[in-house]
Amino acid sequence: MSVHGVLHVHSAPSALCPHIEWAVAGIVGVPVNLPWVSQPASPGSLRAEVSWAARPGTAGAITSALAGWNRLRFEVTEEASPGCDAVRYSYTPTHGTFSCVTAANGDVLIPEDRLRAAMTLAACPAPGRPAGSLEADLARLIGQAWDDELEPFRCAADGAPVRWLHATG
Repeated sequence: MSVHGVLHVHSAPSALCPHIEWAVAGIVGVPVNLPWVSQPASPGSLRAEVSWAARPGTAGAITSALAGWNRLRFEVTEEASPGCDAVRYSYTPTHGTFSCVTAANGDVLIPEDRLRAAMTLAACPAPGRPAGSLEADLARLIGQAWDDELEPFRCAADGAPVRWLHATG
């Protein structure tokens, strides 16, 4: 079974670009040559997008391989497949990794238990936690801090070239 996804490298130092390509190639099983272009939101950085088709879980594997690399900002999405929800992973050096289940239109879906926990904590805060933090908890659950940091990089990528990768085997 194969699923589709997209890797958006929003900003990367040029020295990391070949390492990103090698890491992604090792995961999808085919050579990767990303279409690097300058990133206006971060002068001196590059950006690239690549669509891929590979086994379910590839988005998580790509995220694990790239997370923690200095000065790298990226997002990886994976479409839903039988038994698996669609997912999005976002990474920034400031915030680390955010992951969420997504709807077909890309909206973040928050599991019921996480919403209940946020409401409970807002109503009866834990010791040392300020009351009324529902808004902050919901912002965390939808990845607002990641969106705020990545939005200038996303906008700068309008019109960027996209390539397709197809995993073998």
